[in-house]
Amino acid sequence: MTAPDGFRTMPEGGAAAPPFTRGPYSFSEDITFNGNLRKSPGRYYLEEYFQKVPNANAVIGTGYSDADATAAANLVITTARVVANKDFELLGTHADIADFSWSTTCGGLLLETGSADNDQVIILPHLDTAQTAWTGVLWGTENQVIWETTIRTTAVITPVLIWAGLKLTNTPVIATDADQVFFRFSTDDTDAGWVCESSIGGTDTATASGVTVAINTTYNFRIEIDSDRKASFYINDVFIYRTTALTNDINLIPYIGLQQLGSGDSSLILVNEKISRIIFE
Repeated sequence: MTAPDGFRTMPEGGAAAPPFTRGPYSFSEDITFNGNLRKSPGRYYLEEYFQKVPNANAVIGTGYSDADATAAANLVITTARVVANKDFELLGTHADIADFSWSTTCGGLLLETGSADNDQVIILPHLDTAQTAWTGVLWGTENQVIWETTIRTTAVITPVLIWAGLKLTNTPVIATDADQVFFRFSTDDTDAGWVCESSIGGTDTATASGVTVAINTTYNFRIEIDSDRKASFYINDVFIYRTTALTNDINLIPYIGLQQLGSGDSSLILVNEKISRIIFE
């Protein structure tokens, strides 16, 4: 008889014997694999750690900032040149690359809004044809998509609106996209904490996560769409909520956004973003 997959509950010495446990697993100590360790060969993976800062879409072709346009045209390379991220871009009301860069205290990008109410910073993959696999490869509701990001709040989190997940458009307005699954927090809506937002064929559902939004805190968000097209929400590896079946064959796009809701600037650290899907639907 073939032993089931998994680990023995008491792994000290001797041959493996039941009872067995099954994953997912979390290890509190270092693990060394002398054999091959690999991701599932049946999935397509993308990961982004923002080694290049996202800029406005208009500058991705040249890799120069607007201030260097003349120098670039004359083939003069200046020290002020800014090479933009080729996979992700910057959008949002009054969004400006000058307002953010890498954090000096944490790993990742420090996103900062401008100085006016409703100023935004939105990070999204380029939507141009053939620019990046982040949108060139389709992330359909039937493709068993897994998306995740790690963010960190800063010392000031109010008043603010934060959204992150899989949507059709970049807006944080819930009613805009008929189909979407994303995390959201808004002090204007008096949210008690992170909210799991899902829209299926125009029907919107908001599910309180029970996880508060605290200052200087790291959050890992993950959304897993299974073979039944049901989306599961996780915060810091803790299961929060599972939707009913999503609308079939809807291609979603990952968006992460920050919007200030008052006179004070808002900020957020974006550490990474990951996405994968099965190879063939």
